[in-house]
Amino acid sequence: METMTVERDIDAPIAAVFDWLTTTTHYTRSPLVLRCRLTRHGETAPYGVGAVRSHLWLIGWFRERITHYDPPYATEYVVERSLPPSRHELGRMTFTETPAGTHVRWTTRAEIPVPLVGGFLTRHVARPVITRTFGNILDAARSALAETPRRDGSAAPAPPPR
Repeated sequence: METMTVERDIDAPIAAVFDWLTTTTHYTRSPLVLRCRLTRHGETAPYGVGAVRSHLWLIGWFRERITHYDPPYATEYVVERSLPPSRHELGRMTFTETPAGTHVRWTTRAEIPVPLVGGFLTRHVARPVITRTFGNILDAARSALAETPRRDGSAAPAPPPR
């Protein structure tokens, strides 16, 4: 299993960042994500516990189920099925309020279950694609939320050019 973590600071209120990043349809703002949809609503919120999301990325299709939902601090999910097949132990996003806005930490633990070469493929193919996609999604959230009013009423500055 390979643990992959991507972190970003987003200059926006924690509730706005949480809402944006737990709404799966926003993920298509990453060029590596082709389609995302909510296929089953959660028990207490659309993207809450029990919700099922379907993601089509350039590297495959994933059906995820939300297993933990604690707005605006954390959400967790597990990949129930995927094509090509993968093993998945954990998907977690945590949100921490900071003086500058919100710190987001997105972690997943997964592997490609192919005998002999699975570890190599996970480290050298899946890991770079997954971490780049997570980073793209977090950067899209940063850009989309750049105009979200702060607690003091001012707008967050636009993110620096990439």
